[in-house]
Amino acid sequence: MEKMKKRIEVASGKSPADLVIKNAQIVDVFSSEIISGDVAITDGYIVGIGDYKGIETVDAHNRFLAPSFIDGHVHIESSMVTPVEFSKILLQHGITAVICDPHEIANVVGERGIEFMLHASDDIPFDAYFMLPSCVPATPFENAGATLTANDLSPFYEYERVIGLAEVMNYPGVMKGDHDLLSKIHEAHERGKKVDGHAAGLKGKQLDVYMTAGIRTDHEATTAKEAKERLQKGMYVMIREGTAAKELCRILPIVNEKNARRFLFVTDDRHLDDIISEGSIDYMIRKAIKKGIDPITAIQMGSLNTAECFGLKEQGAIAPGYKADFVLLDDLEQIEIQSVYKNGQCVFSEGELTDFPKELEQKEFSHLTNTVHLPVINEQSFHLDIVGEKAHIIEVIPNSIVTDHVIETVQKDERDRFIASIEKDHLKIAVMERHHHTGNIGLGVLKGLGLQSGAIATTVAHDSHNLILAGTTDKDMAVAANAIRDMQGGLVVVDKGKVLAQLNLPIAGLMSHEPYEKVNKRLVEINQALDKIGANHTFNPFLTLSFLALPVIPSLKLTDLGLFDVNTFNHISVSVEK
Repeated sequence: MEKMKKRIEVASGKSPADLVIKNAQIVDVFSSEIISGDVAITDGYIVGIGDYKGIETVDAHNRFLAPSFIDGHVHIESSMVTPVEFSKILLQHGITAVICDPHEIANVVGERGIEFMLHASDDIPFDAYFMLPSCVPATPFENAGATLTANDLSPFYEYERVIGLAEVMNYPGVMKGDHDLLSKIHEAHERGKKVDGHAAGLKGKQLDVYMTAGIRTDHEATTAKEAKERLQKGMYVMIREGTAAKELCRILPIVNEKNARRFLFVTDDRHLDDIISEGSIDYMIRKAIKKGIDPITAIQMGSLNTAECFGLKEQGAIAPGYKADFVLLDDLEQIEIQSVYKNGQCVFSEGELTDFPKELEQKEFSHLTNTVHLPVINEQSFHLDIVGEKAHIIEVIPNSIVTDHVIETVQKDERDRFIASIEKDHLKIAVMERHHHTGNIGLGVLKGLGLQSGAIATTVAHDSHNLILAGTTDKDMAVAANAIRDMQGGLVVVDKGKVLAQLNLPIAGLMSHEPYEKVNKRLVEINQALDKIGANHTFNPFLTLSFLALPVIPSLKLTDLGLFDVNTFNHISVSVEK
């Protein structure tokens, strides 16, 4: 009450504001125009736009003042750094809030992972809002590290920053009325929370089922046609531009001034090095403008639209009563960020973090280590028998997490075992269960990854995060698997029996506890090693590999239980039966 009284006095001009930004061109995302006036800030909130006096005054020198950006759907774990380090990077790109889903770490260590992510994102000048993982495990067609029921999730709604239920990817469960899944959806609605969708490949009545269940968003539209159908059904369409999945240019052609308010930007999964070098939501806004979207509309899609979609009533705009979260831009079309403000405090200026707490306590993570349970691996572990001449093959679609299902003649030895072929771009792929000591190894044939030699392996393998690896020889694959086991999770590149580069990810096999600068240095070494083994430069091999074990995205994937046809929801043989 006292704070409200204080803000009202400042808004009326009776008292000076804590801070006044003068001489700015204000980006008004409500009226889609540039307006002028002083921006008065008190207690971290904008209290007025007009003629104001402040205890402190900042001259914007005619720069553009726009709302800071919000990522509508992201998995912090995919950056491979902790929430604190993640926030340091995003603040430099004008992102002051994210809607995150911790289902990566939850699939490995369950509730402990969610608790860690919540506590690790406390006390930082950055808003990490959480949607609770709806599908742990993602499907019954693989082995994950944990199972989360509706009762397991319920206590987490007591956290203020938990705002809903994350991407519901189990469409068959929704359609068939799975009791536990519907209980999760129902409780979210009962508590006034949001429910996120994951409608990969769904259309027609299948989308009607999701909308009827109160699922109002989707980030899996990969074409303009799919996006338009979701728009017509009443969904918010999340346009995704991550490291692996890039749909921005495919969907933007249907965005216009009449429907733009129903679109928002998300990254979903974006590697650390890409965020550092290119950006995040700022990169999407910049790219959208280059593709012909009006700059204010593009900013609106990266701020207000996201805030309104998720009920963040105090964020996403420059207006009285809104949080003082904004960016000062040197150029509106290039989105050249001069400074970033969070809650009225300058947190980034002239290329440097300025008001970020230097001594944040490292949250305890020892209970989240030693999660990779594998035996010693040898070459025989990867022998793949092929009956006949042809095989069902997973074919990579560059810059997409969708794959093709192709049937081709493969190369075999005298014992009818599959041999990788550089000429045909046929590699061996394996998924090894790493949670419960089952010893399960799913084997298959992969086309399109483009390795010329060696092998790569990682425990970042959506969504169950078993060990996934691909290679040209069984020997290099065995060396890679054993290296991952020894370092208890991470990324590794191997060639001719030697480890060329590795990145240790001890927290659940997904994240490093190191500063983002050190992690990025290791990623540079990883990329250099990928060059040495002739990896494809048109897409990220590791992130592409990490989605090849996700059996809810068409068309053909591999789990620890074997080759999986997503279109029929059945495991199939690698060999093509006559």
